[in-house]
Amino acid sequence: MREVELSKSSKPAKLSSRLTVLSMGVAAVLWSQGSQAASTAAVKDMPSTTLQTITVTANSSVRDSVQEDSVYIDDYTPAAQASHLSDFLDVIPGVEVGGTSSVNQRVRVRGLDDTNLKVTIDGARQEGAMFYHMGDVTIDPDLLKQADVSVGNNSVTLGNDAIGGGVAFETVDAADLLKPGQKVGAKLHAGYGSNNDELLTSATVYGAPTENVDLLAYYGKRDANAGEDGKGREIQTQDSEGENILLKAGAYIGDDHHVGAGFSRTENEGLFPLRPDFPASSGVGSWNEILPQKVKRDTYTLDYSYNPVNRLIDVDTNVYQTETSISRDTDYTENLGYDWEAGVKTTGAKIQNTSIIDDAIIAGITGTHKLIAGVEHYKKESEMARDSAKTGTDEAKNTSVYLEDQWQMGKLTLTPGIRYDRYESPEFVSAGKTYDNVVGALAASYEIAPRTQVFASYTQLFNGPDLSQAIFNQDGEDTYVNNDLKAEEGSNAEVGMATTLRGLTSADDALRLSAKYFETNIENYLEFVRAGGSRTGLNCSTGKPGTTDSPETCQGVINKDEDFKIKGVELAADYKIDNFNMGLSYARARSKGENTGYNIASVSGSSSESGDKYMVNLGYAPTDTTELGWRSTYVASVTPNTSGDDIEKPNYDVHDIFMSYTPTQVEGLKATLGVYNIFDETYASHASRNNALDDNYTDFEMGRNIKTSLTYQF
Repeated sequence: MREVELSKSSKPAKLSSRLTVLSMGVAAVLWSQGSQAASTAAVKDMPSTTLQTITVTANSSVRDSVQEDSVYIDDYTPAAQASHLSDFLDVIPGVEVGGTSSVNQRVRVRGLDDTNLKVTIDGARQEGAMFYHMGDVTIDPDLLKQADVSVGNNSVTLGNDAIGGGVAFETVDAADLLKPGQKVGAKLHAGYGSNNDELLTSATVYGAPTENVDLLAYYGKRDANAGEDGKGREIQTQDSEGENILLKAGAYIGDDHHVGAGFSRTENEGLFPLRPDFPASSGVGSWNEILPQKVKRDTYTLDYSYNPVNRLIDVDTNVYQTETSISRDTDYTENLGYDWEAGVKTTGAKIQNTSIIDDAIIAGITGTHKLIAGVEHYKKESEMARDSAKTGTDEAKNTSVYLEDQWQMGKLTLTPGIRYDRYESPEFVSAGKTYDNVVGALAASYEIAPRTQVFASYTQLFNGPDLSQAIFNQDGEDTYVNNDLKAEEGSNAEVGMATTLRGLTSADDALRLSAKYFETNIENYLEFVRAGGSRTGLNCSTGKPGTTDSPETCQGVINKDEDFKIKGVELAADYKIDNFNMGLSYARARSKGENTGYNIASVSGSSSESGDKYMVNLGYAPTDTTELGWRSTYVASVTPNTSGDDIEKPNYDVHDIFMSYTPTQVEGLKATLGVYNIFDETYASHASRNNALDDNYTDFEMGRNIKTSLTYQF
């Protein structure tokens, strides 16, 4: 991989090219207003500009219909223009993404961050953590076609490391881009963001040389400078260059077999703060100085499916390896010890079969069964090297088997499930202790009226002790290895209803309403205790925490003395009529310790608490070539209850507007223009490092940002 040039000498040329892209995008959008005056007919089946798509479900799985949510990148303009996961995942009730840069973005579901979520990219688990000041999800949104989110763990198929649910990212396939009868095609994309002078260029080539084979190759480059918050202050990213590669191949063998292989890479190299979730401080040797750093993820996948004309057999298998690393290489002698490279590698395989059994009779009851049976195994390894010398490694393994039955009996659906996990924990966290665990789940839904369901679910949870953060790997040195450590356990319970109403104001309109109440109980909550400075640390022999006045010298993982409960609600309303659609949502989640009443702590400071979130999405397609959208997000203030000073996270109110145009004169061309944070609000996400009393400890979001993009597919 070539070295990234960090000097400023090339900026004038870059700026000129970026302004050209911006001018082209603005001109294309403005030109659209005059070229479509004659097109006034309403179009009834326009793609939704908002996330939510109105669908009608009857007697479907409760988990599939109301306890999961998806973002389809091409159907949601902020996602198609995204440079950060928060640009589109935040639209899902219960989901927030903290961090303002590509290296510190951190996904949270109901307050639990990605260390408590099952995150996959094309089925490959993204396990482990490298550095608590960074995020653990390394992917550029330009690679994606969709993101599926399990809001809460409601199925045994998710498995361990999924206390809060899961996020499954899927990259684009050739089949998604090929037109009927097309043998070869290409897609060119250019995007520009004004706030941080960001330029994205990408090219995708794809084809089907034969009827049974499809191929895809993608290359993208994203360059950005430091952005500014609403007050004009530079936010923490200074200079970065990103490269993305995606290679995919698939082949059908006969009528029943399909094999596929893929490789994806996301790499970001540039000048980032020492602690990426804090604003940068100036000067060599300052507490959060800017250093050259590189973050990279490589993911390899191999898939096989077998789906004969037999409803008992539908096999999906995937084998994968994914490796994420961070490296620092400084020239400053003052920074001795800042040069290090840390990485986490996960290797795994999963095989799952789905069987449909019609008209089965059990206990005298006739019903249809959808049986999902699977086996999964993976190993995660972490490694750390400081100043070119390896300081430590560690690993953990998990093997699991599971069975779930979606049993449909007329208007009633029952979904019992069971899962067994054998987890071999890290040597330098919990002495390699092995945990054997069985969990169960039961969900039920009932159609009380046409297109109206009530549902309830209960899922037991299990999460074995994770790898320590890779940068702290020292093969046990100055570490309390806790051989009495318990695995996290608990449960997630949900109740709610969903209904779709039609014909309210016209024959073809639709209104979908959903409401959920949930309680998540977490026992034996795992906490990493740091040492050094004013930190309390742990006694190296007993593991007993120190005090501020008498700190201990070791660090390690302990179980909290109290259990935690997270309670909340998620409401959504989605309406569509002709060429207009609207989505409204509300989400609230609150955590509380049973003894102290404290909220669950967050590695990004303060607590995991976020204020109540209200969101409005509006979409309107005045013609068959133009779509307009508006997004408003209001997050109420919240004062976390912690063991330290309780500092309020202030409320914020952000509005975005966007439009896209697909001219009939040039087939395959699409121009998009968006203005994000229109009113230049100065704010920090409640999922980011946030301290209302000190801006030096607050990761502020970007101020007003004008984005424009052009896509040409042929």
